[in-house]
Amino acid sequence: MKVINLHREEKKIIEQAVLNNRQAQHQLYEKFSPKMLSVCRQYIKDTHHAEDVMITAFMKVFTNLKKFEHKGSFEGWIRRIMVNECIDFVRVKKNVFQHQEIENVILSETEDSLEIESFTVDDIQLLIDNLPDGYRMIFNLFAIEGYKHGEIAKMLNISEGTSKSQLSHARKMLQEQVNLLKTRKNGTK
Repeated sequence: MKVINLHREEKKIIEQAVLNNRQAQHQLYEKFSPKMLSVCRQYIKDTHHAEDVMITAFMKVFTNLKKFEHKGSFEGWIRRIMVNECIDFVRVKKNVFQHQEIENVILSETEDSLEIESFTVDDIQLLIDNLPDGYRMIFNLFAIEGYKHGEIAKMLNISEGTSKSQLSHARKMLQEQVNLLKTRKNGTK
């Protein structure tokens, strides 16, 4: 049985893109832009702004491509650049974090999990979109990207307590929205 290196083709394309081969850069863009637009869209409500941020982030990808060391996933490397660019966009737009220390928020480890099985992807995205920018960013970084509160705090230049507080508020708000949607779908309101 012959072993095929699945990433050999991607590595060749990356090497060509590093040499400013426009066709190779275009191939990378075409391959990853749909997923990366989804990443940007998670953080930025407006699709046009999300597209702008994605394009700016791809410029950073191509500018810094020579720094990619082929350790780990190339898609993950691009994703991290996208997330950082989204954070910068939201940060510039306005100060989105309501600094409230964790001591002022009651966190419950036994919080009811969000019951979203009956909702479509569009319903879930709408719920997340309805969160204030700071809540949405922390929720995405923690729940979707998998960052720890310490990492989030460093990325956003906030305290770890603020990160935990924002996540708690986001979860509470999402649960309230889920309950409201369930009520509407059941026709009881």
